[in-house]
Amino acid sequence: MDLQLKNKRALVTGSTAGIGNAIAASLLREGAEVIVNGRSQQSVDKAVAELEKIGNGKVLGFAGDLSTAEGAEEIAREFPDVEILVNNLGIFEPKAFEEIPDEDWIRFFKVNVLSGVRLCRLYLPSMKQKDWGRIIFISSESAIQIPEEMIHYGMTKTAQIAIARGLAETVSGTGITVNSILPGPTSSRGVKEFVGKLADEEGKSFDEYEKEFFNNVRPTSLIQRFATPEEVASLTTYVASPLSSATTGAALRVDGGVVKSAF
Repeated sequence: MDLQLKNKRALVTGSTAGIGNAIAASLLREGAEVIVNGRSQQSVDKAVAELEKIGNGKVLGFAGDLSTAEGAEEIAREFPDVEILVNNLGIFEPKAFEEIPDEDWIRFFKVNVLSGVRLCRLYLPSMKQKDWGRIIFISSESAIQIPEEMIHYGMTKTAQIAIARGLAETVSGTGITVNSILPGPTSSRGVKEFVGKLADEEGKSFDEYEKEFFNNVRPTSLIQRFATPEEVASLTTYVASPLSSATTGAALRVDGGVVKSAF
């Protein structure tokens, strides 16, 4: 299927690894021009070099911290005509509620929520001028089923869904759509490192720990495994395409059935 993404310019934040990198690769395979973002020039250069091997679309790089107002303004100056904005940048950290200080609540909100808010504010005018655009927030099933082990993270993911729905309302009747993607437990780089560390501490293999995780922590999962970043990227790429024009204001789950609901 041709997703009609050839020469569309996309920005995927936090895309040097994990879900963001898989989304960038998927968009490139469809012929899009993709801006890869990470905080260090070294990580961006490495990701760009790898993605260029795909050979379809054009790969550009931007090294900068997009959780800051300065970083957002800088990328908007350098690349003012983004047509597809994928707000993937995010952090997570399991921590007991009583141990989460004010600083962590603020830090999580700045990185996971305000980074996307700022970029939407900066890129919406050009999208409105073209009467076409795609804004996608990579949220999480944790927005619906707040994890007791990281409530501050769940809060930010719920906020993303609220912002995406509100923005979709504001661009009603235009060629711009705004949606949220809700991955479930996914084998991103951060998850692999975190789970791998826990597995090592308990003297278990990754596969053994994965099985226990889905038996005890996420027993509602229907696939009983971590999703791959590529599986999340497939849905995101369709939502980024012109073919998804009737899908807006939606929170679309790619959660392996973790959320125990049909809606």
